[in-house]
Amino acid sequence: MPTYTYKALGQSAPGAASLTTLYTVPGATSAIVSSITVCNQSATPTSFRIAIRPAGAGVAAQHYIAYDVPILANEPWSFTEGITLATTDVISVYATLATLSFNAFGQEIT
Repeated sequence: MPTYTYKALGQSAPGAASLTTLYTVPGATSAIVSSITVCNQSATPTSFRIAIRPAGAGVAAQHYIAYDVPILANEPWSFTEGITLATTDVISVYATLATLSFNAFGQEIT
């Protein structure tokens, strides 16, 4: 019988203009991402990207679920969805400025 573990899957505050791994599904595990939040911790508006990379593939246009999405100064942004991930799938994030934090929440299934 599968085991379901509800948790913060990943947290990151990436540098500016750098694609960064937020979460990688561990071996022998699948995951369901229930939400991803982004927080702009600056008085300056900026933008971000989120990509889902199957089996850790190099990022390509078809992997983006959010691309250059604007986020206002000192504001949160939340994406609530049931994103299903398989072993070694990767969520990558990109911040135009180094003022954003990203959090992914959901469950791992083993």
